[in-house]
Amino acid sequence: MPPKSSTIPFIYKLFFLYIEPVATALGALYSFDFLGLQSEYMSLTHPVSSAVALTTRESIVLNQLANLYFVFAFNEALVLRATSDVHVWKVFLLGLLIADFGHLYSVHAMGFGIYWQAWGWSAMYWGNLGFVYIGASMRTAFLLGIGFQKPNGTKVKA
Repeated sequence: MPPKSSTIPFIYKLFFLYIEPVATALGALYSFDFLGLQSEYMSLTHPVSSAVALTTRESIVLNQLANLYFVFAFNEALVLRATSDVHVWKVFLLGLLIADFGHLYSVHAMGFGIYWQAWGWSAMYWGNLGFVYIGASMRTAFLLGIGFQKPNGTKVKA
């Protein structure tokens, strides 16, 4: 476990303050209706039903999803920038790790193979699964204290 007051390693700052918020905000932009990409978003999510027109109900849900993605990106980028308190980071990242599992569960209707058959993933599934796997791994590593300095100056290893 990382000590309560510790310098947060660069790799975590890079990922949680820049890479993930930008990627999440891009996903939000893609699913908001003002860019006209909702049909493509749906097609990438489930290609088999792509011939079906986007309904008003689906558009509303996609706008709500986009809003949640924006708040995720905004909170991660700004809340974590507001503090270097490792305890706050741990609590925040634990919440996001729980959300990662919910996000992964959300595609279960595609079948169990979708979780590991990366060779068949579309760009959407690289985002919905591959990137989420990376984020969850980074959060787990952070929560385990990997990369943090121990009081004696050595790094914590897995």
